[in-house]
Amino acid sequence: MGRAFEFRKERKFKRWGNMSRVFTRLGKELTIAAKSGGSDPDNNPRLRAVIQTARSENMPKENIERAIKRAVEKDHSDYKEVVYEGYGPHGVAFMIETATDNPTRTVANIRSYFSKHGGSLGTLGSVEFMFEHKCVFKIKEVAGLDLDDLALELIDEGGDEVFADEGEIMIYGSFESYGSIQKFIEERKYELISGGFERIPTGELKELPSGQKAEIEKLCEKFEEDDDVQNVYTNMK
Repeated sequence: MGRAFEFRKERKFKRWGNMSRVFTRLGKELTIAAKSGGSDPDNNPRLRAVIQTARSENMPKENIERAIKRAVEKDHSDYKEVVYEGYGPHGVAFMIETATDNPTRTVANIRSYFSKHGGSLGTLGSVEFMFEHKCVFKIKEVAGLDLDDLALELIDEGGDEVFADEGEIMIYGSFESYGSIQKFIEERKYELISGGFERIPTGELKELPSGQKAEIEKLCEKFEEDDDVQNVYTNMK
């Protein structure tokens, strides 16, 4: 097992709090994907993958269609994807991915959360080097499929780690290999559950005593409660 497996096993956090927050986050992802690559899923691989992710989270069909339609509405907010970096208390590195129609508001909120919890907002690149940006796909397990053989096949597509996780198969690869891995999955007619990206710490995960860990988790929750925040990553174990 490799780095992605260890990261996934260790990572503990609340995902967006509740169903409405999940749908808000996915709605923004759908709008951004449609805006960047067109609203026709047949001609937009990223949009196809996000639609599958939305379906796996039981997002209603009308919500999916409405989010895609927003991408072509002239009077609708134009979301920008902005990544913020910084340190929480006890030297824990943070990367916060946002999708916002008002970066001024968002950066003020992010700075405030850091400040109130004993951390500090960093400059561009201040902690990015401590994380790898990976694409990740989740497919349904296939009876009789040998994961070692699958991993060997995926090397040519940019895949670098394959493992089983609770009845599903996780495929990780370089950020740039997103399209080729998705094409591989679709050509072999594997059932795609979700596709997206994760940031995985490259060094040793920072182990903290329970009291300090609770402080980091509280800051994570504060970020995740913000409607502009899509994902929060740390290098805490």
